[in-house]
Amino acid sequence: MQKGAVLEMRGICKYFPGVKALQNVDFTLREGEIHALMGENGAGKSTLIKVLTGVYEKDGGEIHIKGHEGAVSIRSPQEAQNAGISTVYQEITLCPNLTVAENMYIGRTKGSLTNWRKMNAGAAKLLENLGIPAKPNQQLGSCSIAVQQMVAIARAVDMDCKVLILDEPTSSLDEQEVAKLFTLMRDLRAKGVGIIFVTHFLDQVYEVCDRITVLRDGQLVGEYVIEELPRVQLVSKMLGKELDDMASIRREDDTAQVDGDTPVLEAQGLSSAEGIKPFDFHIQKGEVNGFTGLLGSGRSECVRAIFGADKKTGGTVMMDGQKVTINRPLDAMKLGIGYLPEDRKQDGIVGDLSVRDNIILALQVMKGFLKPISRAQAEAFADEYIRLLEIKTASSDTPIKRLSGGNQQKVILARWLLTHPKYLILDEPTRGIDVGTKIEIQKLVLQLASEGKSVTFISSEIDEMLRTCSRLVVMRDRKVVGELSGDDLNQTKIMATIAGGEN
Repeated sequence: MQKGAVLEMRGICKYFPGVKALQNVDFTLREGEIHALMGENGAGKSTLIKVLTGVYEKDGGEIHIKGHEGAVSIRSPQEAQNAGISTVYQEITLCPNLTVAENMYIGRTKGSLTNWRKMNAGAAKLLENLGIPAKPNQQLGSCSIAVQQMVAIARAVDMDCKVLILDEPTSSLDEQEVAKLFTLMRDLRAKGVGIIFVTHFLDQVYEVCDRITVLRDGQLVGEYVIEELPRVQLVSKMLGKELDDMASIRREDDTAQVDGDTPVLEAQGLSSAEGIKPFDFHIQKGEVNGFTGLLGSGRSECVRAIFGADKKTGGTVMMDGQKVTINRPLDAMKLGIGYLPEDRKQDGIVGDLSVRDNIILALQVMKGFLKPISRAQAEAFADEYIRLLEIKTASSDTPIKRLSGGNQQKVILARWLLTHPKYLILDEPTRGIDVGTKIEIQKLVLQLASEGKSVTFISSEIDEMLRTCSRLVVMRDRKVVGELSGDDLNQTKIMATIAGGEN
């Protein structure tokens, strides 16, 4: 092992049917270091962590841990814990109905009798040493999420961990809570603990980390000292786009003009319970615009706030110049807004229902279930959109779960087109589908705009955004940091705006 290293992973490979999730990935963690593990969705971060913690068995490579002779074999989370590796996940995995002390020692007391006084005293000392604002006999559920995270970390530290993995620990915290967590992380670093910090927040990485390892498509891009990697270079390495790549592909109908002076939809000071900072937004008739930024930047949360899928905490919305109230998706639907969600399996399709029933679902909700659409009418609607969008299905009776991902996406598009929306929000409409279907959907978006519909298009692929959008709202750390159009609509400018900052 390298001098000062507490963990070395060499040539790690992990394969799933048809997928090379990790290909010869190296990772080194040093004592007293906070090391960011970065990469977009599907880069391999979670898989690498699961290999390290014994959730997945690796298909190749070696793991070395300080204090162990030769390579170690980690076949379960318990073996990882025994080797000095502890993980604190985004979702708290402790028991809110137990006290802080009970959570810190659960599963660690021997025999049937528990020395409560000794346990509470040990917990009190540890909480004090780590500066955690909680009492041993306090019920964990009464603590803030940040304090619960800290208690989980304290438990890991008290189990003599050499490697502490923090998986998206700040995603549900406010700025003050993040500051407290960072203080604890710095204290642990000073005590020699090696910390792997998995996050999507660029500002936080540059505030607290010493090094960064970047993964992309299951492969190692590189390891970098934080001071030697400017933010814009980090964004470039995560997205796989070079800064001098000016071959931006513009939308094919650059000459298209948007109609009218009054926006179809305009939001002012809109914020949501999902941590979105107040933002302004507008879209004209016949316009295709989009939200861009790294995964976790707040792209999806912005459009969910517009559609009423997340609770709005502030701001106003106007449609065609008139103030409207959108507290729930049905309000948005009745105003002529459609929304294709990012996660089609979780929030889009109803797997056991037929293609036909999935297509008519939104229209039926708008009409009300006391006014059912007739079978003949439903068949006619389904046949029309199966033909229009070239949906490959045996029949309209086929359960949608039997269709390919691309055809499922077309069914959800058909669902919203059937409601004849004036404004359509498409969040990652081409993720996980083949190139041919991607191009079909991109062309459909531009066709809808030419027919006067307004479309907000979100994609993780910058090239795709440039092909379809005439204006981009740029997000970073759940706030709007810029808006680009015209000559500024190119990869270099987008990545520079996403990165922000001086370094």
